[in-house]
Amino acid sequence: MTAFLVKAPQRSSHRINGGDSARKFPVAAGERFEVLGVDGGQTAVVFAPQGMLKCSSGEETAPAFSSEALSRFLDGEEISFVILDAEAVPGESVSFTVLRDGDIVVEVPADDMLPENSDAPGRVDVAIYAASATSRLPAPLGPVLQEIHVPAASAVSYRVREGDYIQIIDVDGRQCSDFLAFDALALEEGRTFGLDATATRTVQGSAMPTPGLHAKFLNEHMQPMVEIVQDTVGRHDAFLLACTAKYYDDSGYPGHDNCTENFNRVLEVEGIVPRSGWPAINFFFNTQVLECGTIVGEEPWSRPGDYVLLRAERNLVCASSSCADDVTSANGWTPTDIHIRIYDRSNRFPKGVTHRMTPESPPVMTRQSGFHDRLEALGAKFVEYKGFWLPSCFEGYGPVSEYWACRTKVCVMDLSALRKFEITGPDAELLLQIAVTRDIRKLAVGQVVYTALCYPHGGMLDDATVFRLAPQAFRLVCGDDYCGEWLCNLADDRGLNARIRASTDQLHNLSVQGPESREILASLIWTCPTQPDIVSLKWFRFTIGRIGGPEGIPVVVSRTGYTGELGYEIWCHPRQAFAVWDAIWKAGKPKGMMPLGLEALDWLRIEAGLAFASYEFCPETDPFEAGLGFAVPAAKTEDYVGREALGRRRENPRQCLVGLESHMNDRLDHGDPVYSGRARVGVVTSSCSSPVLGKNIALARVDVSVTEIGKELEIGKLDGFQKRIPVKVTSFPAYDPKKTRVRS
Repeated sequence: MTAFLVKAPQRSSHRINGGDSARKFPVAAGERFEVLGVDGGQTAVVFAPQGMLKCSSGEETAPAFSSEALSRFLDGEEISFVILDAEAVPGESVSFTVLRDGDIVVEVPADDMLPENSDAPGRVDVAIYAASATSRLPAPLGPVLQEIHVPAASAVSYRVREGDYIQIIDVDGRQCSDFLAFDALALEEGRTFGLDATATRTVQGSAMPTPGLHAKFLNEHMQPMVEIVQDTVGRHDAFLLACTAKYYDDSGYPGHDNCTENFNRVLEVEGIVPRSGWPAINFFFNTQVLECGTIVGEEPWSRPGDYVLLRAERNLVCASSSCADDVTSANGWTPTDIHIRIYDRSNRFPKGVTHRMTPESPPVMTRQSGFHDRLEALGAKFVEYKGFWLPSCFEGYGPVSEYWACRTKVCVMDLSALRKFEITGPDAELLLQIAVTRDIRKLAVGQVVYTALCYPHGGMLDDATVFRLAPQAFRLVCGDDYCGEWLCNLADDRGLNARIRASTDQLHNLSVQGPESREILASLIWTCPTQPDIVSLKWFRFTIGRIGGPEGIPVVVSRTGYTGELGYEIWCHPRQAFAVWDAIWKAGKPKGMMPLGLEALDWLRIEAGLAFASYEFCPETDPFEAGLGFAVPAAKTEDYVGREALGRRRENPRQCLVGLESHMNDRLDHGDPVYSGRARVGVVTSSCSSPVLGKNIALARVDVSVTEIGKELEIGKLDGFQKRIPVKVTSFPAYDPKKTRVRS
C-alpha cells in the first residue's frame, strides 16, 4: 500500500469506555500520544514494542500482564507499557513521544457494573498529536483496495464496483469535496445517468441523505446510485453546483481554478460531455436555506480526518474534487487536500453518524443497543436517535397497532439511548441538591423523582429522573450527554467530594407499558424479602431483582414510563440484554404484547402531556413555560442553580404551556404559530392525531393572557394568515388527566 504523506491533522481523539475491547492505533515517529483518564479511578494499559515510546511522565515498566482481549494484537514482540492506575484522579494523563512508526494498543480493563450498583467503569480518552511537519493519513477502516489522493484545487476520476465502499476524507479539515457518480454500464451504452439531487430530495423527503432509512442518492430515473453509510460531519450541500468559471468571472477572478473545469478534464477520458456547471454533491460544504429562501454558506464543520463513507449501489464512474475556492470561507480560505479510499464489498461497516458532547470531546459513532438484533428480527425500521439506532416503527405491526397495544394490552420498547450517570461520594446528595430543582434531601432509598436541571438564567438544560440507590449513591437518567460534564464542572466549582461516572453503556433498558404490564412482570421478576415485589411496587419507586429466580439475571425495575399508562422500566447490563428481552417477550406474547417504536411513543406522550427536549423545553425556556412547574417546588429553600431566576419567573410568567384541541381534521405541526386575531401569541410545541380521542390535539406555549380553558385561538398555516385552523385551549394531559391509569 502506498503511504501518502500529507499535512498533519492537529489532533485526533478517541474515547474508550472501561471494559471495551482493546484498541489499536497506528502512530508515526515524532507524534505525541496521550492517554487521559476522564473520570479517574480507571486503569489504562498502553502496549508497544520495546523502544517505540518515550514516556514523558516516568520510566517505562514491564510487569507481567496478559489479556485475552489483547491476544489478537500482540505478535510476540517484547512489550512495554505504562499504567494509569485505580488511584488516578479525573483528568490525569500520561503522555508519550513516538520514536518510530508502528502500532500502539490501549486496553481499559474493567468488570461489568451490576444494575443495582454504582461502580461504573471509567472512560479514557486517547489523543494523537501530529508531528510539526507531516503525518500519515488516519487509520483505514479496513483493508484498502485503492488509495486515491486529490491535491488541493484539483479533481480525479476513478471506477468503483457495485457493493464496494468509497471513503472521502477531509485531510486537514474545513475543505469541500464535490462528488459525481455515473452509471458505468449506461456509459458503455452511450447514456449518461448521474446523481440527481432533485430526484433524491423528492423520493427521500429530506434535503440530504443520512445513514439509516433515508440514505441513498438517486439518479434521474430514481434508481439508487450510492448509499451513505457513515458521516462524521452531518453538514453538506446538495443544492448548488460545483464551483464554475462563471462564478469566479462574475466575482472578479477571471481564469480562477474551479471544480467544474477540473471535472471536465478528468471525465473526458470516460467520454462524458463537458458542462458549464456540474450538479455535484458538495460534501463538507456548509450551506443552509434561510426562512426567506436565501442560501447562505459558512466555513465547513469538518475537522481533520472527518469523512463520509459511501457504498456503491451499481458499477460507477466517480469523480471527486478538492474545491478550489480561496476567495470565500467555503474552504476556510485555504484549499487543502482530499483523500479517497476504496474498500472491498466483503467488508461490513456499521452505519452511523458521529456525535461530540462538546467541541473538544472525541467523536462517538452511532451505536446499537443490546436489544438491537432482537428488534431487527421483528422488522424494526431504525432511525438515528441521540447516538443510538432505535426503531421508529415495526414492519408487520405499524405505529397504530403499536399504539393500541400500549393503551389496551402491553408493549415493549427500547429506551437505551437515555443517558445514565452514577453520582456517589460524601457530597453526592449535596451536589444533586444544588444541581436540580427538586428537594433531593426528601428522596428515600428506593424512590425516584422527576426533576429539571436549569442554567443560572432559569432556562432548562434537561429534564431527568433521579434514583436513590443508597444514602450517598444516586443515578441520574436524562437525555443529554452534557449533563454529566455539567455535574462534574459544578462539583469542581463548589469543591464537592462527589464522583460522577457515565453508565449509559453499562445499563440498557426496556420499557414495558400497558394495562397488562404488572401481571407479566410479576411472573418474571424475583425479589428478595428486603425489596418490594412487582405487585406492591408503587409509582416512582424501584426494586432490585432477578429474572429467573435468585440466581437469575440481575435487573433494576422502576415503576416509571413515558406513555401515561401503567408501566415499568427494566434496567440491565447490555451483555444480558438478549436474555432479558427473550424472557419478557415470551411472557408477554400470550397477553398480546407488541414492540413499540418512537412514532407511536410520540403520540402516547403527547396525549399524556409529557415534555420532550427541544420541543416543550430548551435553554430559552424555563420549567414553568414548559408545563413543568410542579418540578420546581417553592418549598425548597436551599440554593440551587437557577433558583433566583426561577423565583422571578414564577412571580412574573410571560408564557405558559397549554393543551389545544382542533375543530378540524387538518394536521397541526411542531412550530406552527398560534394566533389570537391578527396577533401571534404562541407556538405549537408538539401535536398529533390522537387515536383514542379521535381528534387532533397539541401542546402549545402561549402568552399568559390567552390561557383560559375554552379560549378560542387559531393555528396559522401557509403564511399564517391565508389559512387558519380554529382550536380551543384545554387542560393537559388530554388523556387520563387525573393520572388514574398510571397510578393504578
